[in-house]
Amino acid sequence: MADREEMSLSFGAAAGAYESGRPDYPREAVDWMLAPVREPGRAVRVADVGAGTGKLTRTIVEAGAEVVAIDPDAEMLATLRANVHGVPTFVGTGDRMPLPDASVDAVLLGQAWHWVDPVAASAEAGRTLRGGGALGLVWNIRDESDPWVARLTAAMHGSHAEEMLAGDGPRVAAPFDGLERRSWTWTRTLTRAALLDMVASRSYVITASEVERTAILAAVGTLFDERRITEATGAEVVDLPYVTHAYRAIRP
Repeated sequence: MADREEMSLSFGAAAGAYESGRPDYPREAVDWMLAPVREPGRAVRVADVGAGTGKLTRTIVEAGAEVVAIDPDAEMLATLRANVHGVPTFVGTGDRMPLPDASVDAVLLGQAWHWVDPVAASAEAGRTLRGGGALGLVWNIRDESDPWVARLTAAMHGSHAEEMLAGDGPRVAAPFDGLERRSWTWTRTLTRAALLDMVASRSYVITASEVERTAILAAVGTLFDERRITEATGAEVVDLPYVTHAYRAIRP
């Protein structure tokens, strides 16, 4: 099995599958994370850290904020630029952002805080945020209260994020003092190809052996067949329930 660092840097090898298979973030979650820094007549400046292919970036843009995208993987950023136009991109990490001090109103991380060192990343977010700025953390997690979804997770293996959120949750350190939390439930409709791409974009599957990856995707295909419905258009799809967990903290 790959180590944590190898897994954290593996996503560029599956950038296309990540873009196709991973869900976008609910607008409500982004609005909630940015609410503390919105001021009438003033643009909100946001750093999307661990931006990947732009899943969170595009929702930040839709929310009317100015955004820069930061990711350690140049392949992921290339896919982001192809899908979210006009957003500056920079190679960097949560504990080393190529940004000046006090230069942004919010630092948001989607599906990324579980890969960082929370002490170092908290300090770096504190450096780049203005006073009163917001740190926002968000994850889309499949709703495993549905037994079929629990079986899907068993087939493709859990993630570091799921383990963390099922435990004590994310940690932050100075200059932040605790986190507020909100959650939203929703459902995503996926074709077979999109479901398989979602699975293929996970770090465990990317770094698995070819034999194990093939077995995982075959098991997921069988689960799709069990759950699938046929839409009026003739497309075969499954409905996959999600819970989005968002957290925010304010820099003193």
